[in-house]
Amino acid sequence: MPLKWERVLIADERYESAGVFDVDGDGVLDIVSGAHWYRGPAFRERHTIGEIMAEGEYFDDFSTLPMDINGNGRLDFVTGGWWGDTIRWRENPGSDQEWPEHIIAHCGNVETTRLWDVDGDGNLEIVPNTPGGPLVAYKLVRDAQGRGTGAFEAHTLWDGPQGHGLGFGDLNGNGRGDFVLAGGWLEAPEDFLSGEWQFHADWDWGMASVPVLVVDVTGDGRNEMIVGGGHRYGLDWCELSARDDGGLDVVVHPIDPFNSQYHDLLWVDLDGDSQCELVTGKRYRAHNGNDPGAHDDVGIYYFKWTGEGFAKQVITYGPARVSTGCGIAFAAVDVTGNGLPDVVAPGKDGLYLFKNQGL
Repeated sequence: MPLKWERVLIADERYESAGVFDVDGDGVLDIVSGAHWYRGPAFRERHTIGEIMAEGEYFDDFSTLPMDINGNGRLDFVTGGWWGDTIRWRENPGSDQEWPEHIIAHCGNVETTRLWDVDGDGNLEIVPNTPGGPLVAYKLVRDAQGRGTGAFEAHTLWDGPQGHGLGFGDLNGNGRGDFVLAGGWLEAPEDFLSGEWQFHADWDWGMASVPVLVVDVTGDGRNEMIVGGGHRYGLDWCELSARDDGGLDVVVHPIDPFNSQYHDLLWVDLDGDSQCELVTGKRYRAHNGNDPGAHDDVGIYYFKWTGEGFAKQVITYGPARVSTGCGIAFAAVDVTGNGLPDVVAPGKDGLYLFKNQGL
């Protein structure tokens, strides 16, 4: 039985990223997207964060990653974009004042940014996908009590260009987290932040999703990859096997070759059966109508592993402005309190909440 969903328009805005966290410390989750945050649980009360640079159809705001960066107990968030040349954090003022903006680094064009525990110390590092630039992890400097200080250390892991697409996880089964790039993968050394990462040119995905998921699809204890076509048709899962030379052989299985612009992917248990589903959808007008399939209908879907392949279920599907997609960075979090993750979907066609009503 497919899950049932209630669609709610939160705001008729065109920001492409959204996050879900408790902004005001009242114990209730709020929605943060672009220049505004929306107080939960109704999400009708809108508060201003601050101005964001616009560039044509875009805003320079391609992630909304919550993190207490200055250690004051309030959640701030990390963003960045293609035109601003920076990754930045917006400081939660704890009031209705504008959120101050702080530059973390001048890093070049940012496709989007994700948080991963690169060095395995239990804390998340900031890792932007800069297609033409090197792979750099930004580590928050913490005090003796483990609180953020507002300062960051930059660790360059690889000097070559990343390409469009980025993922993180154990690819070869040695217990260390590796990086997936568009044109291959980086094998982690024993010393994550100062050792040499070895590049293996074992594939070329073109303009791949961010993230490329590294997850155990089949339940056999070994990770596979799930790759979306960020600016093309296609969504695939990939079996991996180690070669004697240290590289990986890949067997590609189609999940959905018939829809395009699968730019952001989530791996989350939507139905409460302790098995994760793949949640994704179309990034509407990712390249302003110039991608393959750009003028096809839009949608958000979840794909359930059957033991042999993925079964597709529709959350929403139809023409733009009748249905919707899921932007460059969306979220799946339980905001209604029924124990099931809901989907918060931003995009150039509006900010929507899809309430997960179960079976």
